[in-house]
Amino acid sequence: MDDSQPRFLDDVTVELVKHSASDSDVLWAARVSTAGEQSIEEIHKDPERSKGLINYLMRDRHGSPFEHNSMTFLVKAPIFVFREFHRHRVGWSYNEESGRYRELQPDFYVPGPERKLVQEGRPGKYVFVEGTEEQYKITNEAMEAAYRQSYAAYQEMLEAGIAREVARAVLPVGLFSSMYATCNARSLMHFLSLRTKNEQARVPSFPQREIEMVAEKMEAAWSALMPLTHAAFVANGRVAP
Repeated sequence: MDDSQPRFLDDVTVELVKHSASDSDVLWAARVSTAGEQSIEEIHKDPERSKGLINYLMRDRHGSPFEHNSMTFLVKAPIFVFREFHRHRVGWSYNEESGRYRELQPDFYVPGPERKLVQEGRPGKYVFVEGTEEQYKITNEAMEAAYRQSYAAYQEMLEAGIAREVARAVLPVGLFSSMYATCNARSLMHFLSLRTKNEQARVPSFPQREIEMVAEKMEAAWSALMPLTHAAFVANGRVAP
């Protein structure tokens, strides 16, 4: 396929590229308050034996023991997702690809057939419902036409010798970007509490579907690394400690 031709994608990509995260990290961090340097022994113990402590810390919101771990994700998603993502600043580090230094690739977001298109109700009391077949058709055709036109304008300027940092101004927020995002379990739980909609959540959240798609993939990776911590998070209403 010609690399200059737009590609239309309806999903995001999340890859766990590096981590130092386990349930035992919560335990030795918590037990230093009573056991001092002997708390390091928790590293070699089965954390299943202490899941009650993890649940207690989560329930009573003793949050700092959940910070002594690290996960780095490679995320590929539309730019408008990253603009929401970067509002999460505490406990997160980001490095995103730059349109100043590389030619941006023609990958663009279009909603998949399962993406609800129509908003009903006013802010704070709204729901999204399925669109009609005609609405999906209009959405896809309008988006694809706009993407093709904007990327052609971008290529025209680059071929004329215009700087990448200037030419990129014609590209829309539906363009895919990529970034590394590094966090700890506590900051991730706060992100998940706001960016997922879940019946088990004590406090309701109303995330945009596209950032929720990223959050769901991150949660799946994290739950495999720290299953006891994840279970405690869910059991206590998906509220970050």
